[in-house]
Amino acid sequence: MKTKKNEPYSIRIISCAFVIISLLVFKPFGLALNQVQTYLHLLILFILGLMVCFLSDTILKFLLHKPKSKVLDPTYIIRRNLWFQIINSPLIAFMISLYRHFVLIDLDEGNALSSQNFLENLLIIVFCSFAIGLYWRFKFRSRYLAAELEETRLLNKHLAEAQKQSTPEVATKEDITLTGSTSDSLSLQISDLLYVEAVGNYVKVYHLRNGQPRTDMLRATSKQMEDKLSAFPMIVRCHRAFLVNLQQIEKIVSNAGTMQLHIKHTSDSIPVSRSNMAQIKEAINKFRFNGDQPVETLQVKD
Repeated sequence: MKTKKNEPYSIRIISCAFVIISLLVFKPFGLALNQVQTYLHLLILFILGLMVCFLSDTILKFLLHKPKSKVLDPTYIIRRNLWFQIINSPLIAFMISLYRHFVLIDLDEGNALSSQNFLENLLIIVFCSFAIGLYWRFKFRSRYLAAELEETRLLNKHLAEAQKQSTPEVATKEDITLTGSTSDSLSLQISDLLYVEAVGNYVKVYHLRNGQPRTDMLRATSKQMEDKLSAFPMIVRCHRAFLVNLQQIEKIVSNAGTMQLHIKHTSDSIPVSRSNMAQIKEAINKFRFNGDQPVETLQVKD
């Protein structure tokens, strides 16, 4: 889901315009004393505000290494916008303080540069940022939800295609023996493995036995199981406590930035951690195309 290329600029323009309209309504700093010049001062403040916003974006991109997000990642976008407000609000407040001191001092002697004036300007900007933030949150929430649903639909489509593959590399009928730090072991076909869950010093191995779900425990770590199963591309880590067999996922469900994997033959659903979402998508892509083609991604702007 792509957005207009110039949308980030329109967001900054609308946000700055909201601040200027607020100043026009309340007319602080002695702006009400001269109606004709008021509009000129507000226009200049609007232009200076845009310049400060672009400066804040530059600081985020080159100094804090937080460029604008081009992919569907609401968490990153929220954090970046928070950092933008932390940087931009004091800069805007300082800019207004300087403008009051050097340009508006004739309208009101109280415009002289001071810490009190800076805090006053900062409170105005923080209030305006909170109000405009609520507006953008409402405006873009439906977009993110729609994009998330579309990406989930594509993932389920790709997963279904991947599960239909039967190549020699997959070797789904191969027998494997899982062992732990004791003499206990478990032999099964890799195609019957549902998922592995780490529980303390043990792992629970959920698998099929004669077509029925069964659970066995081994004294081992999740990392040991991951190393043992590393030869099978359909076995992927989806969470620090879970390894899952892509062939045994019934469907993928996403909701507000979280992802759950519903497992076949059971009523179980296991979580996908945010740090492993990209790994799951990449694994589905490799399993589907044997790594020859890139996965489809949805792109949005913050």
